[in-house]
Amino acid sequence: MLNYSRGALALQRVRGQGAARRQWRALGKSFLRPGVIVATAVFLAGCALGPDYQRPEMNLPEDWPDHVLLSAEEQRAWQDWWTRYQDAQLEALVGRALDDNLDIRLQVQRIQESRARLGLADASRLPTLDAQAEAARERQPAAATPIPGAGGTGNLFSIAGVLGYELDLWGRLARQREAAGALLDQSRFSHEAVRLNVVADVVATYVNLRSAQEQLAIAQRTLESRERTFELERIRHEDGETDALTLRQSASELETTRARVPPLRQQVRALESALAVLVGMGPGELLAELDFGDGRLADLELPDQVPAVLPSELLRRRPDIRAAEAGLMASTAEIGIAEADRLPRLNLMGLLGTAATDAGDLFTRPAETWGLGASVAGPLFDFGRGRARVETAEALRDQAETRYAITVTQAFREVRDALVLYQTTDERVGAVRRQVQAIEETRDLAQIRYEEGFTGFIELLDAERALLEAELALSQALRDRLNATATLFKVMGGGWEPDRSGSGIARALSDG
Repeated sequence: MLNYSRGALALQRVRGQGAARRQWRALGKSFLRPGVIVATAVFLAGCALGPDYQRPEMNLPEDWPDHVLLSAEEQRAWQDWWTRYQDAQLEALVGRALDDNLDIRLQVQRIQESRARLGLADASRLPTLDAQAEAARERQPAAATPIPGAGGTGNLFSIAGVLGYELDLWGRLARQREAAGALLDQSRFSHEAVRLNVVADVVATYVNLRSAQEQLAIAQRTLESRERTFELERIRHEDGETDALTLRQSASELETTRARVPPLRQQVRALESALAVLVGMGPGELLAELDFGDGRLADLELPDQVPAVLPSELLRRRPDIRAAEAGLMASTAEIGIAEADRLPRLNLMGLLGTAATDAGDLFTRPAETWGLGASVAGPLFDFGRGRARVETAEALRDQAETRYAITVTQAFREVRDALVLYQTTDERVGAVRRQVQAIEETRDLAQIRYEEGFTGFIELLDAERALLEAELALSQALRDRLNATATLFKVMGGGWEPDRSGSGIARALSDG
């Protein structure tokens, strides 16, 4: 871009100001009289270099495996799918996580950065208006000017406004704007993906915590029963009603049960800490005594249906897929930018100001100065730098396309695995419940037969041990069933509206 401030001042330093003005007018007329160059530039500005984005072809299945689906009306109820568990404590934790989670906050800040970059790309397509003021005192040597007696020492004051504009001949600025817009979309979709993951993690961690608390309660209840049994066997041994082997078996079972409690308590504390971090608790709150309520795992509702989302719809429903596609769009636009950088740029310049040797003469008619000009600059020999930049942009686009394909493939694998897990965990819950009921009946019968002397103590211990294991397995099965539901809705892209991706954040940022 031409530097007209120095040129204008140099012209004013020569006393033939009238001749300088005539030169500027002639230059301006040579550019503006036919208007051919400007018209050609405007026409070329609409021709952007580089490939236009096209979504890669993917071999998608026509439908999912058979499973229970919801109607379109019922799907809308799954927008806030975590409320279907009917647990007020869980809903409060999810609400706090959406407000205070640090990962979500970081994504919002990245949206702000992308929005600022888009604003810069938009501004780059508009003219620039600069103001400049200079004051100088210097000696002009007589030998350096063709006018006799023109040398001497003098002052020069000038104030001018300079208007500059780059005509986007090859669509470089348009491609920059396209890339910046795609990166903003990528930030929005990434925010939605992180938000969805945080919600799913909060639900899963909460369910795991409830399961660990329930297993700890089962172990403590069993430990109390073992303690009573050992005390009873000790009294019977002292009275000579039982032998030492039975007493040792009772003590062994007591200590085995006691050893189960510390790991379960440690698991509860670890899950409390994990949940505290997810919901955005600070270090002070984290180290304080945490209380996430005393609800039971069995109190959470088990949804019987999942939303119907066609495989082709998954590309729109999953925010991580949309983010990967937006990254591919940005990489495609970068190719056009790299190609346009290899070609000349046309910059137009206009100057309007005032210059005089006496500050009091500024802003008078004789002190007026103006100028029009244009410059064309571009690389001649860069020894392969431009070509290398284009090849780099093409390689990055290929990587983005591969990442998009990986993301889509991973998404369909996750959905398939989640559907299988959703079905099998439901079957497992029913089977383990029947198992617990059968073992309870066996234990009750063994207890009666032992008290009546028809069976030994070891048979009773076996029944009680089996019951403990079955109760713990039922708690784990319920946990896995609830987690499978959360996982399924996460991989299906539940919990956000794709047509309004990031709209709440976008409105908040635009309003700010």
